[in-house]
Amino acid sequence: MKNMLCLMLVGGWFFWNSVSAQRLYNADKITLTLFSEARLENIEAASSKGSASIINADTRELVFRTPIRSFSFEQKLMEEHFNENYMNSEKFPYAILKGKIVEDVDFTIEGLHQVTMNGIFTVHGITKQQTVTGTILSKGGRLFLDAVFMLAVSDYQIKIPNDKISNISQTIKITVHAEYLPKK
Repeated sequence: MKNMLCLMLVGGWFFWNSVSAQRLYNADKITLTLFSEARLENIEAASSKGSASIINADTRELVFRTPIRSFSFEQKLMEEHFNENYMNSEKFPYAILKGKIVEDVDFTIEGLHQVTMNGIFTVHGITKQQTVTGTILSKGGRLFLDAVFMLAVSDYQIKIPNDKISNISQTIKITVHAEYLPKK
């Protein structure tokens, strides 16, 4: 029993050192925007609070989590319809993106890195494969991520009423800007 406990402690120490030795970057500022061109009125929203993201520089894994209700619209009625009628944000409170950067990027080298992230995006209770291209600027020990990608509302079973379908675009442009600090 004593040997088993000693083995568990040594194994735990090796596991902790391998995890803590990884270079993790935690986002301290994230801005997301939604844009959908519509015949009568464009749909625009922004979120700059509540989102979280981590990049593991060693494995090139990236995770984003954004509360759906964090998006604010100029028109409160549009925001209410977005949350209640389209996104069902009470039932599906988060959008989650998990993936891996394809390129073998060394973030210790300062400069602008073109990146492609392959992963899965979950929104409105639906999970789909997603590829996102963008840039990561490595500067002063920080990372600055910028990306733009399109989502088809039908891919995520977001229902648009028949009387609104000609007024609302079937694709949404998502713009991401995130600033990361090394995690201590």
